Amino acid sequence: MEVRLTEALQVEWKGLTGPIQFKEGKRVQFKLDLIKLKQHSIVKVGEWTPHGHLNITEPSMFFDSGSMNVTLVVITILETPYVMMHYGKNFTGNERFYGFCVDILETISHEVGFDYILDLVPDRKYGAKDPESGEWNGMVAQLMKYKADLAVGSMTITYARESVIDFTKPFMNLGISILFKVPSSEPTRLFSFMNPLAIEIWIYVLIAYFLVSFCIYVVGKLSPIEWKYIHPCDLENISIGNQFTLSDSFWFTIGTLMQQSTDIYPRAMSTRIISSIWGFFSLIIVASYTANLAAFLTTERMINPIENAEDLASQTEISYGTLDSGSTMTFFRDSMIETYKKMWRSMDNKKTTAFTSSYEDGIKRVNQGNYAYLMESTMLDYIVQRDCNLTQIGGLLDTKGYGIATPKGSPWRDKISLAILELQEKGDIQMLYDKWWKNTDETCTRRSTSKHSKANALGLESIGGVFVVLMAGIFVAAVVAFFEFWFHFRHLHKATSLKTSVNNDSIQGVMAETEWRYTPPTRCFWIEIFEELRYASWCMNKQKRPELNRVCSECKIPQRQTYI
Repeated sequence: MEVRLTEALQVEWKGLTGPIQFKEGKRVQFKLDLIKLKQHSIVKVGEWTPHGHLNITEPSMFFDSGSMNVTLVVITILETPYVMMHYGKNFTGNERFYGFCVDILETISHEVGFDYILDLVPDRKYGAKDPESGEWNGMVAQLMKYKADLAVGSMTITYARESVIDFTKPFMNLGISILFKVPSSEPTRLFSFMNPLAIEIWIYVLIAYFLVSFCIYVVGKLSPIEWKYIHPCDLENISIGNQFTLSDSFWFTIGTLMQQSTDIYPRAMSTRIISSIWGFFSLIIVASYTANLAAFLTTERMINPIENAEDLASQTEISYGTLDSGSTMTFFRDSMIETYKKMWRSMDNKKTTAFTSSYEDGIKRVNQGNYAYLMESTMLDYIVQRDCNLTQIGGLLDTKGYGIATPKGSPWRDKISLAILELQEKGDIQMLYDKWWKNTDETCTRRSTSKHSKANALGLESIGGVFVVLMAGIFVAAVVAFFEFWFHFRHLHKATSLKTSVNNDSIQGVMAETEWRYTPPTRCFWIEIFEELRYASWCMNKQKRPELNRVCSECKIPQRQTYI
């Protein structure tokens, strides 16, 4: 009997369970089916073999989704405003959590029909694959190990994650953008009124002014029509003159440039042509200057060192980084675009300073200055709504979405996807977005830049240079007037000296008999200045203008004495 049993164990034959073969008293080369009992049937859900271990063919059968009393384990990660937490002792269980994603989860649980237990992921990470070990971390690892039924939060749908877990339809669309500190305003210069025209244009206009003035002077001298009789009614005094003297030529061109008329009018065709061309030139220059002046003085100009990702990649003064083990980091690491590859190499070489453990750390570094943070646009929008010192630079670098993650083959994925589509069509998700992003007391007020906003009032720092030019012009005019008066005084003094030289001999003879010697009268320049200013201040009294014939009190000529 024992011999027959031993022989039977060494024989291979085919049975109901497949090939039957024993080795060392143990059956080999067999397969076990895993089945699940349903209400009216038995369903095969997988297979088990001694070498291949467990092979699940119907993962959905392991999830009980038909009962209203199902309680799912949901993991999440704290991220304002998606998921936030109350730290008070009065909050327990799911009441500890609140935020945009918590409201969506609560709404979906009522629509689909399940209860849930919400808890934080142990390592506080979304989930990224280690390129060296191939292991996943964060919420992705928890779903792969079936330690949770759902993962809710600002979790981006990516190809790498989709290959190991499932995602529902996205409940929010977004992209990667750049968070940067609001650039400082360009410092206002005292002579900012000159900004509408470039410095070389001002130089060219000045050169053209001198050139045209000289041309009018020369052409006016050459043209016989510009010569005319000075005294046409005086036949005895026949003299001719030209109105385009050198000084009058410069005065005529500056008057035309300033859109002001003068008492000089060209008579010859040649001078009229030059005047017309200069007038047209002045019209274009003045119109262009006026059109740009309003924009330059009323618009606040910012010094923005970067405009997009290309500017960020091509410089080294501003550091940049992103969230560690997030989808944004994966995007740059796996990107094939040269600009993004260059940015990844820069961030990878500065791991300790480029990557942050949380969004709060990145925002803090941006506020410190000289740092740009790459993050999802929705989170960026939430931040700039509350901090007017921060702004978004450029557009979106990619397009993606946030979804609710489930293990592979979970039946809850399709049901939750349908609920998300229904909420989007009814506008419930948009209402929740406005609730957590815009309709709060935390939003800051930015300066309006719309066309209906009031223009900024111009300050002294904007147009103060005009007053400087005015004061400088008055000072130069006063200096010129002083020298004009001085030259005129000198001229009259010389004329008076010549007139009195005839009587000097007789006067000297008389004065020789006295005890002191006579000195010719000397005019006092400062007394003349004082008298002229006094006359100017009393001009409303219509007094007669004094003549320049005063002498110093010390220089009075004594009365002539007769000696017997």
